[in-house]
Amino acid sequence: MFNRNKNIPAPPPTPEAAPGDPVFHHAIAVASGKGGVGKSTVAVNLAVALAQRGARVGLLDADIYGPNIPTMMGLETLPPARDNKITPAEAYGVKVISIGFLVKPGQPLIWRGPMLHSAIRQFVQDVNWGEIDYLIVDLPPGTGDASLSVAQTLPLTGGVIVTLPQQVSLDDARRGLEMFRELEVPLFGVVENMSYLELPDGSRMDIFGGGGGERLAREAGIPFIGAVPMDPSVRQGGDSGKPVVISHPESPVAKALSAIADDVLAKINASFQQNEAIPINIRG
Repeated sequence: MFNRNKNIPAPPPTPEAAPGDPVFHHAIAVASGKGGVGKSTVAVNLAVALAQRGARVGLLDADIYGPNIPTMMGLETLPPARDNKITPAEAYGVKVISIGFLVKPGQPLIWRGPMLHSAIRQFVQDVNWGEIDYLIVDLPPGTGDASLSVAQTLPLTGGVIVTLPQQVSLDDARRGLEMFRELEVPLFGVVENMSYLELPDGSRMDIFGGGGGERLAREAGIPFIGAVPMDPSVRQGGDSGKPVVISHPESPVAKALSAIADDVLAKINASFQQNEAIPINIRG
């Protein structure tokens, strides 16, 4: 019985599945519309924060062309395959799969859509995930093939949009937001990353402007679920493979990311208290 933390909604009954088939109770996509806004940082820390709360968590790096989740999680290789399936790597209680484990460092993947779609399907179907409460999917920048492949492969419980406060980022984030709507994916809300820099005297500097994420959420009619400050420890953690919620758990940035995890949990809990919970089945 899944009762490790009272704040985490209990998963629905396990669906009928053949032995070894993965079972995902909820899949949460993290998207940005453009690169360089810290989307993967949010995805990694969201996954680790959920695992810290006692959930069984998977992290799928769907950024086939620019995989960096292994580096950010401090992982280099996959364990040996088992039962003719890929065994995911694991760190901080999170199971991880990425094309970064399967290609040489720096090797470009010059793939057309069908090959990318096949890879994402394999990462869902042919990995020994076991039973996962929350599968976090780190989508690539843009609104192209990878996002469509994820939505076609498994139903998504919800999506999170990550943006910077600046207008250029907001424009692209709005496209990512509308992509979720076109794919009929519920939106948990908007996260504003690198929201401000706290100075030694206690004042704040808005490096990329201010209030953009809240404005985007308001205009789109969806929640604003967190402003994440700038902090060198985030970069240090990403480079060293130790996410900031692990390396500096009491820092303002780690607390902001943990609060986002709690917000997502609360939204899932509220939704599945009102509606019959239906486990995710992989689409054929």
